[in-house]
Amino acid sequence: MFTNYRTKLLSTLLLLISFEGFSTENELKAPRASQEETAISFWDISSLEKAFISTEPEKTTNNLQVGKLGVDGGENSSILKLAKELAENKHGKYDSLLVSHKGKLLFESYFNRGRIDLPHFQFSATKGYTSLVMARAMQLGYLTIDDLHKPLVSFFKNLDKSKLASGVEKVTLHHVLSMRSGLRFSDEQLKDFRENREKYSGIAEVQAFLEFTQPITKESQLYKYQSPDPILVMHVLDTVVPGTAKEFVKKEFFNKMGITDYKWQLDLQQMPKAESGLDLTSRDMLKIGELLAKNGQWKGEQLLSQSYLKTAFSAHSKPTETWIPESFNYGYLWYQADIALNNKNYNVNFAWGAGGNRLIVVNDLDLVIVITGHDREDVIFDQITEHVLPAFL
Repeated sequence: MFTNYRTKLLSTLLLLISFEGFSTENELKAPRASQEETAISFWDISSLEKAFISTEPEKTTNNLQVGKLGVDGGENSSILKLAKELAENKHGKYDSLLVSHKGKLLFESYFNRGRIDLPHFQFSATKGYTSLVMARAMQLGYLTIDDLHKPLVSFFKNLDKSKLASGVEKVTLHHVLSMRSGLRFSDEQLKDFRENREKYSGIAEVQAFLEFTQPITKESQLYKYQSPDPILVMHVLDTVVPGTAKEFVKKEFFNKMGITDYKWQLDLQQMPKAESGLDLTSRDMLKIGELLAKNGQWKGEQLLSQSYLKTAFSAHSKPTETWIPESFNYGYLWYQADIALNNKNYNVNFAWGAGGNRLIVVNDLDLVIVITGHDREDVIFDQITEHVLPAFL
């Protein structure tokens, strides 16, 4: 046993020594965005001169508890090895990797265009946050579990129902949350929706989706990854919550966790874009992951409906797109996968956006992992399951 410990210690020390050219925890402060960088496009930000890698993250004013990797949990060498490879762009272009265990941030790293205080685009991971806002609305009583299975048209008073497509009454909130609405459009129609925002705005957008779709049948209500489904989820939220969805998102979701440094793109009616458009700092992503790891509780207050979360993180659909791995399932705008480690399956839930952006929650291990990036290939998930998860078994 002593020999094994000594071998692990030596390998970790050698790995740390090999980090010459990288900033490490000895330099304490994670990289901050300059005033100029906060004002320019992400794509114009220069890469860090040195990657920042810390196994003892600094304590800041954002209310995250911090600890030390290897002391408060986890095993150093495999995570440090992955961080070094990310710093060298061996797996693509990534901007941050953070790991939290049992409520403490134990590992934090920034590469390329990553900064501790700079909100990073989420791309399609935005859909997952839209689902969580729905969970907040349900916790406050603006929706019930039974509402998930009501016809979607019942939420909208100003539709011209005489023009709706055949079978639209079969579409429920459950269907659009799990990408199984059955709504089907031609490429020309989708282009028309995108390029004529003034024409398709507010209730007119809902009308268009439900009117111009092909007829909906039980057979057509299979998984299809598309923007109209999450957009309709946000329209329902905008209808049922007091005020507007924009105000609700700020007051009842982000503000509750002290998240103020975020950007969520709005449509012409000032409604948050549900399909893509949210920017968050990596630490704020981690906060939301911690909220989920605590089953929707934050500082003793139940922010999210537990019954909704239980349903949302179940496997409702089997993705059929070729770019989605066969092992992935789909819940309510969140992905789910069973990862086998040491002859045991671990339930992993994650919001996923292009570029490698992921918020990953492993409740069985009380583990939250955040990774941001701008990589075209986006194959980092296998590296996470190979290097990070086993460190906490």
